Amino acid sequence: MVTSSDLDRSAILRESAAAVRHLARICFKTGPPTHTGVELEWTVHDAADPARPVDATRLRAALGRHSPATLDATSPAEPLRHGGMVTLEPGGQLEISTPPRPSVATLIRATEADIAQVTDLLAAAGLILGSSGIDPHRRPRPVVETPRYRAMRGAFDRHGPAGRTMMYSTAGLQICLDAGEPDQVADRWAAAHAVGPPLLAAFASAARHAGRRTGWASARMAAWLAIDPTRTRPVWSPSRSADDPTDAWISYVLAAPLLCLRRHSADWAAPPGVTFADWLDGALPQPPTADDLDYHVSTLFPPVRPRGYLELRYLDAQPDRGWRLPLAVVTALFADPGTVREAYTIAAPVAHRWSAAARHGLADPPLAAAAAALLDLAVNTMPRLELPASTHDEIRRGIRQRRAAAERRDQ
Repeated sequence: MVTSSDLDRSAILRESAAAVRHLARICFKTGPPTHTGVELEWTVHDAADPARPVDATRLRAALGRHSPATLDATSPAEPLRHGGMVTLEPGGQLEISTPPRPSVATLIRATEADIAQVTDLLAAAGLILGSSGIDPHRRPRPVVETPRYRAMRGAFDRHGPAGRTMMYSTAGLQICLDAGEPDQVADRWAAAHAVGPPLLAAFASAARHAGRRTGWASARMAAWLAIDPTRTRPVWSPSRSADDPTDAWISYVLAAPLLCLRRHSADWAAPPGVTFADWLDGALPQPPTADDLDYHVSTLFPPVRPRGYLELRYLDAQPDRGWRLPLAVVTALFADPGTVREAYTIAAPVAHRWSAAARHGLADPPLAAAAAALLDLAVNTMPRLELPASTHDEIRRGIRQRRAAAERRDQ
């Protein structure tokens, strides 16, 4: 049966105005900001020799019925017991994407249970999850090959080797927040970007890659910064802070070159330099559909991506249970409109310092000072998250340790 939504997605976009209307309808889903989600990535290693390559066959055997279709086309791709979905990045990095939850405490409990399930599956195959934002042991190498990934590699190769590093070696922590009520969206959008550099600095965990020091606190973010800026630069910037979020996102989407074109063959390479706006203007033989536009959006990787909700993409993967710290910090900073505005005021002076945050982390004094102030604000606001006492105390201690490190670096 064809539904109305199917018809909408297959509708041909014959003019840019139709694309603009479609993007404006889906980029920010407004309403009370109550839900939070998290997407956790890890590199995967042999338990006895973390530098040993792990191939697709071994991952498929370990994950079984939870294997994603990109790894096994016949897999049922069953969710984990608490609803998390397992996917794999091109280098074999494992990702768990959680359903959004109205309670941070519930989100933490469910995510911890899903991580434990995956950890057990991997352990039975002699595998373990990594503990940093970039593979500290191995050089970049492909593990999962799909037409999309091959086209992505070809497109990124035109800008140098950073694309392969990102695809095959990096692991991030993504936090997903509701966009908020209509009168809150602009503030939450701006704050989500502004707090990025100081929080990246505070939680950088990617200094060592392929057996050597990189010279970056976050070599993961360094790789992202070196890739095609038309699809990885921030949408919001301090110099254009007055821009309407919806208008800014639409301009970003339409100006970005196509990363790939889906075909019934293994070759999804897109003509270099053709933007989605060009496609709308007739640059390719067949006009695009709304589904093509949605797919194009999935190939854009700014630090904050609007997907109806706000997807914060700038944090490194954390060791062990450390992912709970940035999750608690971010949700506390966005707990209410007043805290959002206070967080923005703290971070605004360093909101442009993405490269410095990736290079120096907390060794950069302005970033360290902003990070310390944000962590203080988060600790003071954390009681509103209503975490269980033991979880609250454990996370609070971890945040205080990060805050102490930021204060030392600021002196």
